Amino acid sequence: MTSPTISFAKLATPKKGVVVLLSAEEAGMSETAKACDPAKVLDRALTVADFTGKMGTSTDVLTPTGTPYERVVVVGVGKVSALTEYGWLRIGGSILGALRKPTEVAVILDVPETKVGAGDAANAAAGMLLRAYVFDKYKTRKDENGEKTPPRQVKITIHCADPAGARKAFAAAEAATGGVLLARDLVNEPANALGPVEFATRAKELEKLGVKVEVLTEKEIRKLGMGALMGVAQGSARPPRLVVMEWNGGKAKDKPIAFVGKGVTFDTGGNSMKPAAGMEDMKGDMGGAAVVTGIMHALAARKAKVNAVGIIGCVENNVDGNAQRPGDIVTSMSGQTVEVLNTDAEGRLVLCDVLWYCNDRFQPKFMIDLATLTGAIMVALGNHHAGLFSNNDELAARLFMVGQSTQERVWRMPLGPDYDKLIDSKNADMKNIGGRFGGAIIAAQFLQRFVKDTPWAHLDIAGTAMGSPANEINQSWASGFGVRLLDRLVRDYYEG
Repeated sequence: MTSPTISFAKLATPKKGVVVLLSAEEAGMSETAKACDPAKVLDRALTVADFTGKMGTSTDVLTPTGTPYERVVVVGVGKVSALTEYGWLRIGGSILGALRKPTEVAVILDVPETKVGAGDAANAAAGMLLRAYVFDKYKTRKDENGEKTPPRQVKITIHCADPAGARKAFAAAEAATGGVLLARDLVNEPANALGPVEFATRAKELEKLGVKVEVLTEKEIRKLGMGALMGVAQGSARPPRLVVMEWNGGKAKDKPIAFVGKGVTFDTGGNSMKPAAGMEDMKGDMGGAAVVTGIMHALAARKAKVNAVGIIGCVENNVDGNAQRPGDIVTSMSGQTVEVLNTDAEGRLVLCDVLWYCNDRFQPKFMIDLATLTGAIMVALGNHHAGLFSNNDELAARLFMVGQSTQERVWRMPLGPDYDKLIDSKNADMKNIGGRFGGAIIAAQFLQRFVKDTPWAHLDIAGTAMGSPANEINQSWASGFGVRLLDRLVRDYYEG
């Protein structure tokens, strides 16, 4: 289906159609929901189905002939006392997932023993949009006559206590959701359709929202002295791009906050070639750049009162006769030299130049970089937390707190001189890998050499940006992890 059309209305009993009711563990359904009971069959149907109202569960009740409703769907919300912001997102996703193929639905967003606020209703609606996402642009839909069939349209009316407030809250939630969906689209795109040039073109579309977008070509990147980034790009026939996105929604005198993304649109590993099994997933190695593009979309779409810059380094790490070799030494934009011992440790080479450029040009309040940087972070944290590395305790604490609220969770990992000395090189200022152990830490330690004293955080999203477990709000290979996290960080701490 396409994204559903969502509207809000007063809390009332619908007269007909497909109706969705909520049921809580121990507390059951609200009086408004009970009034929708067709011929009083719900209690018996739920008992037969052994339905307890556990979060994320649902049951479909067929209605007797002569009743006004086509179907009644009951969705569990868990324990009322445990309902959270993320819980309402999950509820919205569960509702959408339980709908099958209706075209018009009424949702009674009401549970006993609690007040469902405008923000709760907005989050439920956002959860529906997130769950509805499907990447199917390359599929051809044809009916039995061979004609292309249009995607199914769904209209959802959410009946809640404060529809006007819900509409206002949903405007901001929808902006963040749009950023998530954009990030998912970018990560899901095949690499033949989304190289560095095409990525830059997609980012340029943010100008429609008022974002200033500047695209630097290979010639300009070379002129800046970005030898580390260019070393990664030199094995590909597809030229690199550096994309600078600026949203100026704050006061003119305010320093911007900055987001930096790794945009390796496909990663073969270069001459340190990856094994063939699973290499197709490396189309998603630009997940960090996708999130940066998504957060810039979110901030602009909701007219955030902040100055923000997003910078992405877009390259393809491929192999030809000109490709970088293990043992090559490159000179970064900072002037520091790097001995490239493994061409598959390429993301840090891209990011070091982009971080330096960002810091030098914009002198931001802080920089947060995002990258699908290491498999080592997946060994440490699996698919449920991103790795957080930082030189600033306040910034790290804020990221952790908003991660708990949004459930885009991060876990802080160590940095320190014992790790830093592992990347010292006999032949250059540093090497791009350390020893066998602590790979994610070594990568972050490398990046820290390019941020000076600016407050900085590095998010290694290799385990969360793609291939993470499906849940109520995402059934896609690409998750868009990080957009909601950063949007909440900005809303809670940095808007003027």
